Amino acid sequence: MATGVFRRYKPRTVSASTATSPTSTALPVPSPAQPTPEAGPHRGMLILCLLTLYLIWGSTYLAGRWMLQSGLPPFLSAGFRFCVAGALLFTVLRMRGAPLPTARQWRSSAVVGLLLLTIGSGGVVFAQQWVPSGMAALVVGSLPIWSALFGGLFGQWPGTLERWGLALGFGGIVLLNLGGSLGAELGPTLVLMAAPMSWAFGSILSRRMELPRGMMASAAQMLCGGALMLAFGLLRGEHIAEVPSTRGILSLLYLITFGSLIGYSAYGYLLRHASPSLATSYAYVNPVVAVGLGSLLAGETMSPQAWGAMAAILGAVVLLTRKRR
Repeated sequence: MATGVFRRYKPRTVSASTATSPTSTALPVPSPAQPTPEAGPHRGMLILCLLTLYLIWGSTYLAGRWMLQSGLPPFLSAGFRFCVAGALLFTVLRMRGAPLPTARQWRSSAVVGLLLLTIGSGGVVFAQQWVPSGMAALVVGSLPIWSALFGGLFGQWPGTLERWGLALGFGGIVLLNLGGSLGAELGPTLVLMAAPMSWAFGSILSRRMELPRGMMASAAQMLCGGALMLAFGLLRGEHIAEVPSTRGILSLLYLITFGSLIGYSAYGYLLRHASPSLATSYAYVNPVVAVGLGSLLAGETMSPQAWGAMAAILGAVVLLTRKRR
């Protein structure tokens, strides 16, 4: 009898909308279409994909902060990033014969892209102008809390174990605010708090909308969400006042290539070949990676209240994911 977390997992229809995602690297939700049959999972590939998600998605918070520090505006840069990644993925899929989305599928992709990318990812990037990258990742790590609550709106109310997780997670969020770890600016703090809420609601809603099949859903949502972010940035009067630094440009390229394209490919492989609990385990690893990199490379520090909040929020995510196994 096979043992261990890397036992062969029987593929089934899985929607990425049920998973949590770091939103400065937040990626669009694929449709719940039946995945294309592939060869059985390879242990080495599973480990490689897990490390990719843990390290890359955890590091994108610091990359986003460096991008902003170079003078790149939040919504224009994030919109450009998702438009480029979406266009590349869309082109590759079309060359491989994937069908074009219908008008209804484009509308659904625009709604999901608005909730997940424009409000979710865009909100995190905007807040990172004031909030340290580690704190931003920690707040986004609370996304399973909101997913459990919004799931109740559609008849999936939390059980006993999940309720304990919700209470623990909300306690951690309150502790973050009381300790002043989210900064003194009320506006960015509220935007950051709303970002994972929007992502969670969009994830739940996407399961009930007609989206393109497979990876084409991701491309369509990135194109729509990125275009909306570009439009919002222009309405806000965002512009590039000076030539960005080399570090800022490299950070943007890193987010496009590794955060979106490579990271999403690794996540898609896990969804097809690993259990959902293993595939979504990055939800409580990314904040730890982000805090460590922020402390090591950007001189970010955490107060005792912030460390307590991290323990509470990560503990809540563990309880919620254990219940869903």
